[in-house]
Amino acid sequence: MSKVFSEKWTTTALILSATAAALMSAMAVRKLKTRRRSVLVTLPEWLHRYEIALKDKAFMTDSDMMQVAINISAMNVEHNTGGPFGTAIFSREKTTGIASLVACGCNRVVPLSNSVLHGETTAIQFAEQAIRNHSLTANETHEYILCTSCEPCCMCLGSVLWSGVSELHCSATKTDAEAIGFNEGPVFPESYRALEAAGITVKFRILQEQGQRVLQKYGDTGVIY
Repeated sequence: MSKVFSEKWTTTALILSATAAALMSAMAVRKLKTRRRSVLVTLPEWLHRYEIALKDKAFMTDSDMMQVAINISAMNVEHNTGGPFGTAIFSREKTTGIASLVACGCNRVVPLSNSVLHGETTAIQFAEQAIRNHSLTANETHEYILCTSCEPCCMCLGSVLWSGVSELHCSATKTDAEAIGFNEGPVFPESYRALEAAGITVKFRILQEQGQRVLQKYGDTGVIY
């Protein structure tokens, strides 16, 4: 092999190698940028199965609806898939008062490394996805009810307000949550008056003892954040 040919071959190989490295680097940067622009919100598989099991169930009372939210909070603790907070959103016929489950949510803060994924916020997102609308505002025939296993934190109260639901039902209290170490933020009586002024009916302490027990169980072993 001549010296000239060898030098040309070496130069060509270096150019090809540099080009390949640049392409790989560009692809890696593009992949990283794409990943940074995406946030994946998922619910545990057990919750999907629970939703399916309740798909055709008719709910007649506030306690029946709240029981679903409390069950979700308890199962989230049992399966170690998030914090002790569960939410269920129902669509209720105005004429009959019969409600059906639209979507569920559970706290996913620690498993998904996302501080905004509380039970209420995940349920609202999946409910709006289910009805293909950005708002849960009542229409001529139906209204939406959000049931949560514990009174919302300051962030979730804002989410409830903007969601457009007609009613907010709560089980355990802010005091119950803070008793095991959670910080619920600046929530005041005025916060609830603002919801009511916006047309949202608020009901407190529905099956409170059950909701409180879930919190206390989690407080013994769970991560407080």
